Amino acid sequence: MNILITGAAGAIGSHVAEALARAGHTVRGVDSFDPYYDRGFKEINVGDIKKAGVQFVEADLCTADLVYLIEGADVIYHFAAQPGLAAHVPFSKYVDNNIIATQRLLEAIKQVGSVKLFVHASTSSVYGKQASGDETTEPKPTSYYGVTKLAGEQLALAYHREQGVPVVVLRLFSVYGERDRPEKLYHKFINSVLNKKSFTLYEGAETHVRSYTHIADGVDSCLLVLEKRQQVVGEIFNIGNDKTISTGEGIAILEHILGEKANITRMPARSGDQIETAANISKARRLLGYDPKIRPEEGLTRQVVWYRAKVHGKI
Repeated sequence: MNILITGAAGAIGSHVAEALARAGHTVRGVDSFDPYYDRGFKEINVGDIKKAGVQFVEADLCTADLVYLIEGADVIYHFAAQPGLAAHVPFSKYVDNNIIATQRLLEAIKQVGSVKLFVHASTSSVYGKQASGDETTEPKPTSYYGVTKLAGEQLALAYHREQGVPVVVLRLFSVYGERDRPEKLYHKFINSVLNKKSFTLYEGAETHVRSYTHIADGVDSCLLVLEKRQQVVGEIFNIGNDKTISTGEGIAILEHILGEKANITRMPARSGDQIETAANISKARRLLGYDPKIRPEEGLTRQVVWYRAKVHGKI
């Protein structure tokens, strides 16, 4: 199949693009190289996906000719987004990258008329501070990110209901692993320990509980959705790990892997942070056959190995 991946230079998009190319699909990736974080990290990812046979185009979904971009695509995976809780990112950036870009993409899909599946990557942040219910739980986002991602997924589903766009939504829970964004907790922790720098931890964060989901399990869900596409159009799925750990436990695992304690600096609690995510994945298990397998010890070991090989001393 011909598959287009938006956000293909990012952590999740690059892994999915690579996996689909290796499965024999014709894959094209697009990314705008938004300056939210150092372009060098994305350049590393693009180099890897090109080696797997992925074609790559640099383009901004807010301004590009999207009809031209998606022509010939049978399936689109939409990972491009404005992520995170960074205080320096204005609300307008979240609106542009999470809502406007999504609407333009959906409108182009409607015009082209040949796309068989549109996979919209959403997030557990739509649930708010407590993310432990199933997909019918009322969303209560507490951040610009969560609010605009909820708007984006509901926009996609509106196009499904009214225009027939074949949409499926994946609400991803705390994805980590190789190619993780540099501002995310585990990446920052590894960087701090290996480079003998202080690690900033927000007050209370050690007790936060997460369904930390290794990227390999996230990729599996994306492949399963493609395989089951005729049965899952119009559905929302929680994608995560139903075995949770606290942030403090994750830090302890990393200290063991790295063989060194971190120098931790405390900061006041951060607005918008989730207190608990506990992925209820019974629907994904039942309809997709989704079954996360990577334990934190294995996933974090893989991330450390990747960081040493690709990042340490290079960026």
